[in-house]
Amino acid sequence: MSAASVEFELTDLIDFAVNQGNGVKGLSNLGIKTIPQKYILPPEDRLNQNQIAQDESIAVIDVSNWDDPKIAASICEAAAKRGCFQIINHGIPLEVLENVKEAGHKFFELPDEERRKYLKENSPTPTVQLKTSFSPLAEKVLEWKDYLTHLYIPDDESSKLWPSVSKDQVMEYIKWAKPIIRKLLELLLKGLNVKKIDETIESQLMGSLYVNLVYYPICPNPELASGAGRHSDISAITILLQDDVGGLFVQGTKADQWIHVTPVKGALVINIGDILQIVSNDRYKSVEHQVTVNGRRNRVSVPIFVDPAADTVVGPFPEALESGEKPIYKHFVYSDYFNYFFSKGLGRKQTIELAKK
Repeated sequence: MSAASVEFELTDLIDFAVNQGNGVKGLSNLGIKTIPQKYILPPEDRLNQNQIAQDESIAVIDVSNWDDPKIAASICEAAAKRGCFQIINHGIPLEVLENVKEAGHKFFELPDEERRKYLKENSPTPTVQLKTSFSPLAEKVLEWKDYLTHLYIPDDESSKLWPSVSKDQVMEYIKWAKPIIRKLLELLLKGLNVKKIDETIESQLMGSLYVNLVYYPICPNPELASGAGRHSDISAITILLQDDVGGLFVQGTKADQWIHVTPVKGALVINIGDILQIVSNDRYKSVEHQVTVNGRRNRVSVPIFVDPAADTVVGPFPEALESGEKPIYKHFVYSDYFNYFFSKGLGRKQTIELAKK
């Protein structure tokens, strides 16, 4: 194929990027000057400068003293008001954070044939898989991203089969992140008058951990494409490690306004997901967000999706209804919610509507 002008029929593009597992990294390697039509957003879905809020920002909370009531109050307020905040001085060494971001670069810099060993049909274990876009066979517009997803199972030996360039860094990051996740959920649940995380609540909120190494290669037409379309996460919470490239935007106070989540060295971005909105009966709000791409630099981010266990029944906690509030959501099995989310393209907060009474 000519590097200067590569054109794909749709079937060829899906075969190259999805079926063969080349993804957008493979397209980028071809040296294309224009992105394929399937990656071009309709004009109404493109984020423009007029939509970026200049007078709003995301709270940055110093959690060096978790026992300070002011910290708990700040976290609960941010979860209720915006659904997103950053934490600093959380205790994870900067080296651990830098190493896991670098591992993302190293994996996606591997030769194509090495990366393809982790496609679903090739992977040595179902707990690690290479994917592209979001749900490429269901989406109208594909996203300009590839990612390696890891399902973390405690004491499971399959992590030894994860890629050698990244497995140790991902496992080390998980080790440090797990107590942060538990502490955040403890504080958020105390805000709902839930006294402690027992086995049932642990299953409902943090029964599964998915860690992704997300790679957004340089895009020749960044103004036309998206790294992730508008959506809310279906997790309880998402812990996101950004690099310094930036590109994460969350919903502003006005529906058509977006706030750039400015990268802060060593910080973790905390996104409230649909599940925490549901169990809190709307006390906390899942945040709608999107990701832009860059025309000059490759970008890596590392989200940890803190999900319920697949077979867990989820619904409003009794404590969230103690003052006589009517439940807004019905009870459902999380795997049904998960499967519905991935059966379609990203679309704002569509999935949470499925859970309403």
